[in-house]
Amino acid sequence: MKTTLLTSEDYTRSPWKNGGGIFTDIADAHRTDAAVKDWDSLLWRFAATPIVAPGPFSHMPGIDRLQMVVGGRGLVLKAPGQQFDEREPFTTVRFTGEHEIVTELEAGPVEVVNLMARRGAVEIELGALREPGERPLPAGTHLLYAARGDCSIRLDGENFEISHENTLKVELTGASTLALVSGLAVLGSIKIVA
Repeated sequence: MKTTLLTSEDYTRSPWKNGGGIFTDIADAHRTDAAVKDWDSLLWRFAATPIVAPGPFSHMPGIDRLQMVVGGRGLVLKAPGQQFDEREPFTTVRFTGEHEIVTELEAGPVEVVNLMARRGAVEIELGALREPGERPLPAGTHLLYAARGDCSIRLDGENFEISHENTLKVELTGASTLALVSGLAVLGSIKIVA
């Protein structure tokens, strides 16, 4: 098990693909053979971003996306023939980068966390840990983000404190046991499959 604490000072900022806003890039990975780290070389990205006005999402062919509201409420993503309801915070929605999505804000600006991955190369999961207790953690990369205040977790008997808006990156070669001790954490899980 390898753990790395990523503080908000470690995060970088980059524009949305469509230029409509700015991501706070918490962690990402690109193809090792790529000369440039860009959207074409992206394997996965875990990022936070404010959505302050209704507007279109970036077109991202070949990218699977998971998203949840971590601040504010009332977000709905509208696509032709369907919608993705994120009105309640910490509700995860899954959609593809090919969807033509326009945001609707029913109660003002929101802050969201996104986990994006190259389809066929990476499998991803995103959820909120709100109740103390243990859960299995499979091999792979896991990101525990303190989205709302400080939180405390335990990994295989070792305790970790994560300050507000910081992230614990956990790289596992085998299965482990994660316990939320206190607070709330957003858990993003990444598994490279190709």
